Formats: sequence, C-alpha cells, structure tokens
Amino acid sequence: MTNNSGVRDLYDRRFYGADEEAGFVEEGASTDTPQTRHPAYKLAFRDDDFLLQPELRPVRFQLELLKTEMLLDQAGVGSTLVMYGSARIPSPDQVEALEEVAKGQSEDEAKVTKRLIEKAKYYQEAYNLARLATEKAIIEDGERQFVVTTGGGPSIMEAGNRGASDAGGESIGLNIVLPHEQAPNTYVTPYLSFQFHYFALRKMHFLLRAKAVAVFPGGFGTFDEFFELLTLIQTGKMKPMPILLFGKDFWNRVIDFEALAEEGTISAKDIDLITWCETADEAWAAISKFYDL
Repeated sequence: MTNNSGVRDLYDRRFYGADEEAGFVEEGASTDTPQTRHPAYKLAFRDDDFLLQPELRPVRFQLELLKTEMLLDQAGVGSTLVMYGSARIPSPDQVEALEEVAKGQSEDEAKVTKRLIEKAKYYQEAYNLARLATEKAIIEDGERQFVVTTGGGPSIMEAGNRGASDAGGESIGLNIVLPHEQAPNTYVTPYLSFQFHYFALRKMHFLLRAKAVAVFPGGFGTFDEFFELLTLIQTGKMKPMPILLFGKDFWNRVIDFEALAEEGTISAKDIDLITWCETADEAWAAISKFYDL
C-alpha cells in the first residue's frame, strides 16, 4: 500500500511547528507585566475563551471544514467509499456472549437482543466490503480512490475500518463529540482520525469526496445521513453515485418506500436511486458497473 510517512511528517511540521517557524512566540515571554498577563493581550488564535464565544461560530465552522480538507488533500485522498450504519450491531465474535445475556432478559428485551444478533452478518459484510475496496488499491491521477470512510465509532463503523486495516491499507474516521464518552475505534488510521463538534461539518466531509455510499441497518443517525444523501442527489445538489442499501428486510420493515411513491411525496423513479445489496460482492459489483472499473 502507499507509504504516507511523508504526509505524516508534513502534518507534524505544519500543525505543531508552525508558530516557531513563522516567528511567533508565547506572549509575555520576555516581559511579565499586568498588561501582558491580561487576557486581552493574548494573540487571538491562542485565546480559547475568545474563540469559543458564540460570535466566533462562523470561524469555528471554517476551521472544522479546512483542517480535514487540507489533511485529506495532503494524504492524497481523491475519493471515498463511505459506510453508514448502527453503532449497536454486534460483531460475530460477540454473538455468543449476547446470547447468554438474552437468557437473563425479559421476553421483550430478549426479542430486541436477538434481532441485533441477527444483524451481526452485516458487521461481516461491512468488513468484507472495506477489505475488498482497500485491496483494489485504485489510484487515479496520483490520488487514492474509494478510501474507506466511517464515523470512526464501534460496530458497523469499526467493521469498515477493520476491513481496511486488515487489507494493509488506511481508512478515515470522522468522529463527533457526544455527551457520553466515546473514542475512535482502534482500526482508524491515526493521521486520518478526525473529531468534529458540528454534525453539519462532519456530514459535509462524509460526502465531499464520496464516490459510493454503503448504508447498513441503523438508527436515527444512519437515517439522517441516508436521507440527506438521497435528498441531495434527488434535488441535483450531488451527482448520482451508487447508494448501496444493505438489509432489504430491515429497511422495508421500517420504511415503506413504495408507499411514499404511492402517496405522491416522492417519484417512483426516486426509489431507483437505491441499489439493494446483501453481500460485499454484490456491492462492489454495483460500484464496478457504475464506474466501469
């Protein structure tokens, strides 16, 4: 796979040595007076209290957009294969433990646990698809194509990053700050592991480089990302691309796409934006056909 140690070195120089190279020094380094100790004297870009004011929100938006954009450019990422899905679906090696848990649950709780267990196959298919795409190692104009990108968390996201890692490649994780403690899964490539405060900016980076999106069973977050993607393509804000929807039984149970068309709130042809998949091979075949790979 591509060696990106040079990119990592460039990151270190640009983001950790920039002040010294540009001649900036800590304020008050040579003179300690009431004036230099006052917060008003701080350089604006070093003043967290200033930067975190509500009036500076547009600046923070720009920073969240630019940092990831610049680093992905430097990493030579031309396009991505985005993977959406639940943070709750177990991996196959967690199934046995969950089956034991279900034995001690109420009937209703056990039913939910068993439904999650049934979806463990999608962890495996997410892993398989990520590994398959990474092994292809497609390069165009010197840039890597179909670089696996996930939300950086557990479950389906972990499966995607894990598949890429096991294939000897790199992958992107776009984490989000949440009220409860969370961290990137251990398979995300460290220098491609990003954290966002704003969902809007995170969602932009999911799609700015996307050439295909695989959507696995999920909850509110997955629905949000999936339907926004459909809307952007439906309205012409994005070019068409393969939208690979895994788990037809799940999706048809929770959403009646045909009913939406029958009610007239979408066109029948809008349903054709979706490519149904059950396996990684089916998904990659659809990508290959769409782009004539």
